[in-house]
Amino acid sequence: MAIYGYVRVSSKDQNEDRQLIALHELGISDKNIFMDKQSGKDFNRPQYKRLVKKLRKDDLLYIKSIDRLGRNYEEIQNQWRILTKDKGADIVVLDMPLLDTRRGKDLMGTFLSDIVLQVLSFVAENERTNIKQRQAEGIAAAKARGVKFGRPPRPLPENFYEVHKAWRDKKIPLKQAAALCGLPEGTFYSKARKFEKEG
Repeated sequence: MAIYGYVRVSSKDQNEDRQLIALHELGISDKNIFMDKQSGKDFNRPQYKRLVKKLRKDDLLYIKSIDRLGRNYEEIQNQWRILTKDKGADIVVLDMPLLDTRRGKDLMGTFLSDIVLQVLSFVAENERTNIKQRQAEGIAAAKARGVKFGRPPRPLPENFYEVHKAWRDKKIPLKQAAALCGLPEGTFYSKARKFEKEG
């Protein structure tokens, strides 16, 4: 029986230390810890795939929380089934001791484990939905307050006004105007349109 750990963080700048510390405390060696740094919205995760290929019957997999397997109800249920039924491995969810497939292999134990898994899968998906809704509401409220998102626009080059006038007076072509301002043609054109619109 081999013992593995799986760690997932949703983006490159999220910190995986909390999950790694928990796995190291169990004595799991780094070579048996698989880690992905990308969103859980799909399962295109190379380290997770490597782990699933490695797992054998009666191996043991530790994860910190159920949402490391996925972000929605269906995915979590599906991955759980693949790992426990198809691969025959055991899973321990550290944040939820009731989700430990080594315990209660009888009908009652399996039944309780299934109920807890379904509830937690639902909670994980519901939380993801709530986070998205809160983000959307926060962005809408910020926009209503006049907060601008994205990179601030580049200031106009010092020679923009005279170059713009020469271009509008058809003394120079767009390509030359853009080059004189050190801007791509599309950027020069859109800045010119904006400038004209704002008067």
